[in-house]
Amino acid sequence: MENTLEPAEKSDIHRLSVQGKQIILIGTAHVSRHSAQLVTDTILEQNPDTVCVELCSTRLASIQDSDRWRNMDIVKVIKQKKALMLFMNLLLASFQKKIADKFDIKPGQEMINAIESAKKTDALIVPADREIQITLSRVWRGMGFWEKLKLMMSIVFSFGESDGIQEEDIERMKQEDILQTLLADVKEAHPIIEKALIDERDQYLAQSIRSAPGEKIVAVVGAAHVPGIKRYMADDTPIDLADLNQIPPAGNMGEILKWLIPGLIFLLFAVGFMMEGKNAGTDMIWIWIAANGIFAGLGAMLAMAHPYTIISSIIAAPLTSLNPMIAAGWVSGLVEAFARKPKVRDLEAIPNDIVSIKGFWRNNVTRILLVVIFTNLGSSIGTMTAVPLMLKLLS
Repeated sequence: MENTLEPAEKSDIHRLSVQGKQIILIGTAHVSRHSAQLVTDTILEQNPDTVCVELCSTRLASIQDSDRWRNMDIVKVIKQKKALMLFMNLLLASFQKKIADKFDIKPGQEMINAIESAKKTDALIVPADREIQITLSRVWRGMGFWEKLKLMMSIVFSFGESDGIQEEDIERMKQEDILQTLLADVKEAHPIIEKALIDERDQYLAQSIRSAPGEKIVAVVGAAHVPGIKRYMADDTPIDLADLNQIPPAGNMGEILKWLIPGLIFLLFAVGFMMEGKNAGTDMIWIWIAANGIFAGLGAMLAMAHPYTIISSIIAAPLTSLNPMIAAGWVSGLVEAFARKPKVRDLEAIPNDIVSIKGFWRNNVTRILLVVIFTNLGSSIGTMTAVPLMLKLLS
């Protein structure tokens, strides 16, 4: 059966007829009382077979499991090299929670209402969004080093922007995905952000919703995704979700540089000894040790790490910078995790502590993430500082 779309409605509800299914698309703001109530009223009134929500299976599980933080293994997160992704997730959650607290509404209340209303009407609940880790990974893999650094700084410095948001601004925020709002300063310069955060997810959501079981489906999505979803649903061409779920391999240049830079450093040491003699070669080694150790140590200090952690970062950085398989931040993060082992109360306090910058540093779990990130950043700065100084010895 041919897909038909009714003319765009002025309200936040869009009725679609797709492949013989009746789909009721609700465009919401993620921190709006109006949106949350609209979702409840629509689902109870329509009594659908299925309710699709703009959540991945992981986020759906986290909403349904209020004790999820208690089960987090921070050591495992570091060993699996997921510290940065977890930190970005927490920053995004912080931004949303600050706005929600300001207007006395739970973050993602419209999704919570959708789940509760679906249970009341015995509707099947379908998480229709792509896993957030895959989305962030696709963004991350599509950016260079300086782009990644700018992205991180943009997220960090946007931390306080929610303080100036007024309730009337919430309706304007309906026009943007919550990730779009946070990354507004960098998304124009980096098309991969817009592509992965919005266009790809529009495709993913459209395919997930129209392939969901049932003849009547209510789909609760951010209003920013509604135009794209409607556009892709109007096209009968199937969308390959497996392709959208693939994480692009690391770029060849990045893989080459990972091994090339340590190789060049060793070559630089050798040239120093051969051309300038023992003293110059030895000075190069000390420059390398000092620059990497000092800046990595400063990074750990900035994260307010334990003294043992600071010492470990100073010792580890000059060595890990020459080993493509290990990062200084992973070493210091593990030392911090054992020196200040997070307690149950730290895990339970994460939702409240991430609301403030001070809370990120106070909580033993989030401070470990800061230690990993700042130590790695310090080690990178140390490398960029050491190389020019070493080259000067050859002139």
